Amino acid sequence: MEKGEKKVNIGSANKNRQMFVFKMLVVVTLIILQIVLSVKVYSALKQYVIYWRSGAVLLSMFVVLYIVNKQDNPAYKLAWVVVVLSAPLIGGALYVILAGNRTRVKFIEEALENHTETFEYLPDDTGNLEEIKKISKSANVQSTYISKTAGYPVYKNTSVKYFSLGEENYACLMEELKKAKHFIFMEYFIIKQGEMWESILEVLAEKAAAGVDVRLIYDDFGCAMWIPSRFIDNMKSLGIKVAPFNPVVPIISLRQNNRDHRKITVIDGHTGFTGGINIADEYINKISRFGHWKDTGIMLKGEAVWNLTVMFLQTWRMLTKEEDDYSMYGPMKYKNTPVYSDGYIQPYGDTPVDDEIVGENIYLNMITKAKHYVYITTPYLIIDNEMFTALTLAAKGGVDVRIITPGIPDKKAVYMVTQSYYYHLIKAGVKIYQYTPGFIHAKTFVMDDQVATVGTINMDFRSLYLHFECGVWMFNSSAIFDIKEDYIKTLEKCDEVTLEEIEKTGIVKRCFQSILRLISPLM
Repeated sequence: MEKGEKKVNIGSANKNRQMFVFKMLVVVTLIILQIVLSVKVYSALKQYVIYWRSGAVLLSMFVVLYIVNKQDNPAYKLAWVVVVLSAPLIGGALYVILAGNRTRVKFIEEALENHTETFEYLPDDTGNLEEIKKISKSANVQSTYISKTAGYPVYKNTSVKYFSLGEENYACLMEELKKAKHFIFMEYFIIKQGEMWESILEVLAEKAAAGVDVRLIYDDFGCAMWIPSRFIDNMKSLGIKVAPFNPVVPIISLRQNNRDHRKITVIDGHTGFTGGINIADEYINKISRFGHWKDTGIMLKGEAVWNLTVMFLQTWRMLTKEEDDYSMYGPMKYKNTPVYSDGYIQPYGDTPVDDEIVGENIYLNMITKAKHYVYITTPYLIIDNEMFTALTLAAKGGVDVRIITPGIPDKKAVYMVTQSYYYHLIKAGVKIYQYTPGFIHAKTFVMDDQVATVGTINMDFRSLYLHFECGVWMFNSSAIFDIKEDYIKTLEKCDEVTLEEIEKTGIVKRCFQSILRLISPLM
């Protein structure tokens, strides 16, 4: 494919942004029309205003009781209770419209059914769990949770490579894509035109033309501003199968909050990539948006890639209704040479359609089981009471708890909420650092030289409760020391936040932070 042809396929940045603005205007206009219609209905029923007001308030009371008794995160429930009680005439109805929308209910039912049915393709890992138990009971508890409750088994016979920067991940990804002979599966939250996407697209098109099964899943909201309106047609014309996740529609529904935040590439079943890195030039520092962009990724080779493959096929089946023969995509089907075993590796997924907060529970397990240290990087720090308690208790118990957050934010309001947690965390003994060169997008945990996880899951309500996410849990892998070493080197480029600095914050900013923090679960 010639360079000129690529440019025609992906369109210009300005045109894409204009199309995104147009789409959003249409969506907002139709939502406003829904609100206007509701107001007109209310006006038409004014003669029954006493009954209407009583009914609305009664509905809000029942909604509050339902929310309070619902098995959900307390902070998320509190935010909704505040909204409903602040406007009792419309709050209850608003919650019913958003949370009880039939489209969203159907989406959850279908996603959960698909999620459950595909677990039959995952192997039994009892032997590996027993081996881990003999080495570390703490690690066994963590791994057993991921296996038996979250549903993702643990593997050996897998090599691991950690990337401390997006550009390192990108270079290796390109090499591996060029080696593909049978299939390439890619699932990303953001795809943005630029050098990174153009070079990847060129390889994908070449492979598709050669008969390789190339499939692409992208999140419709995450990509809406960055891809042309004919993106699907363009991909199909190149032989690339494509499926948008949860297309943005002009209907008031919480379903639009459920986004596909995963970053997955699987090549021929035996090679897999994940981490925080989307397909956009800022992730590899080809352009600068918020200073230096620090992100991390991980490459797996071997049996553990199967979990990532199944995750992708779960989502593909949900979006396209296509049935695949899973035996055609196994990790060793196209791998004839032995794989170096680097500890115990456990890729896992998290979904908002079940009652299990897998991502948060894995983080909590690592914090509560730590004896010496737990080092964390996250772009956002908007945590619930359980996470706050775990972090502070660990620090008060003598564990070296450190968290690196950005020095330059990508979202100022979210950054203000992140900073609102600093004071009480630091007071309890948690050490907070800000990455002074720019924005840190990495999501990594490393604990006691034994356990680590790298993935897509931020420490905020969206990642922990609303998005489809993934990560890789590791025990006794050499990559754990690479992650720790990278963390220590990153600290050299950070400034530690002190209580004295925080106490200088103005009263107006503090008040604004308090308001934002109250509604942060709904942001």
